Amino acid sequence: MTTETDAPPTHPVLDGLDAIIKPLENLYRDLHTHPELSNHEKRTAAKAAEQLGSAGCEVSTGIGGTGVVGVLRNGDGPTVMLRADMDALPVKEDTGLPFASTATGTDPDGHTVPVMHACGHDMHVTWLSGATKLLARAPDAWHGTLISLFQPAEELGTGAQAMIDDHLFNRFPKPDVILGQHVMPPPAGQISYRPGVTQSEEDNIEVRLFGRGGHGAWPEATIDPIVMAAAVVLRLQTIVSREIAAFEPAVVTIGSLQAGTKGNVIPDEAVLKINVRSFDDGVRARVLDAIKRIVTAEATASGAAKPPSFNSFDHFDLTVNDPATANHVGEAFRAHFGADRVAELTDPLPVSEDFGLFGQEWKVPSLFWYVGGTDPRVYHRAAQAGRIAQDVPTNHSSKFAPVLHPTLETGIQTLATATLSYLGK
Repeated sequence: MTTETDAPPTHPVLDGLDAIIKPLENLYRDLHTHPELSNHEKRTAAKAAEQLGSAGCEVSTGIGGTGVVGVLRNGDGPTVMLRADMDALPVKEDTGLPFASTATGTDPDGHTVPVMHACGHDMHVTWLSGATKLLARAPDAWHGTLISLFQPAEELGTGAQAMIDDHLFNRFPKPDVILGQHVMPPPAGQISYRPGVTQSEEDNIEVRLFGRGGHGAWPEATIDPIVMAAAVVLRLQTIVSREIAAFEPAVVTIGSLQAGTKGNVIPDEAVLKINVRSFDDGVRARVLDAIKRIVTAEATASGAAKPPSFNSFDHFDLTVNDPATANHVGEAFRAHFGADRVAELTDPLPVSEDFGLFGQEWKVPSLFWYVGGTDPRVYHRAAQAGRIAQDVPTNHSSKFAPVLHPTLETGIQTLATATLSYLGK
């Protein structure tokens, strides 16, 4: 299927896209309907393994839990590794799609939660399946080795390391370059990338505040952890606005506040989960120190039963693109798609990934880029009205649903084009 935003194929490998697009549409819908939480991607992994097997790859499963790796050997030449993540999120879908998810799963705390592919990893699995199939169908047009890797638990920041710890580097050929991509809110058909730092470092902290519970009728006999938590939440908002310079980007988000179960019972504890994004080690240290200082001070001011506890989890390092690789692949993208569809980003994004661990620990260059997924008409209407933030759903939203075309074709072509820039004859 072609659209107005699709560049005509310029390589024999890409000529086969129309022949495989319909099964890939079906694969995407199936994956979207059946999302799985981090470290539970058994069905998704089986689908990925099936796709790799049908392409003639040597397939290995169960790596780092549910990770899948396919190796496609085609003579002498470089080795390129392509990575896609597989996990979904504990979000209740509200897209209105006919194939919307109604799935549920069990989160790490043992709670039953709704599950949705709210970050587009179903599209990522489909993209990598399609690119692998295209290369497998045209062996005369390239030479070398392709490694297609499907990773679990990206949302927890643990999946890449789990695969590495499961002897990934000993079991498969060392790549010359590692490539990955993500679907994002810009218009479908648009591609963007950035040399150097492209995504933020991320820290997650669970804070537990200790009060003294009791009856809501006698608050004077209690130490209310909810009031304590409310003071903490408001004061934490001043870190970025009052302690970090305007030219030093950072984000502090309180994504969860849990306390109590009944209106007339003051609980003993309140639990906050805090998310921090930063691009500089000095800024990161100041933000983390400020969080501990403010939380501790507010607890003291409230007469807390004991000092608060701090538990760090789900850490992500900076994602850093190799500049030479970014320039090389960027030129390949512009040659295939045209300069009007490829943008070099000025600033890094305040989102985080564990993709970079593969390149860091394998000590090979890597590149991570972005493919737009919003219906261009919807995006441009929102832009004209100055309402992109209000009208264009972002990743992790219950309404996030990339338009199928041309998002599907574009992501397959980007992976194939980048790979061919190294393996093409």
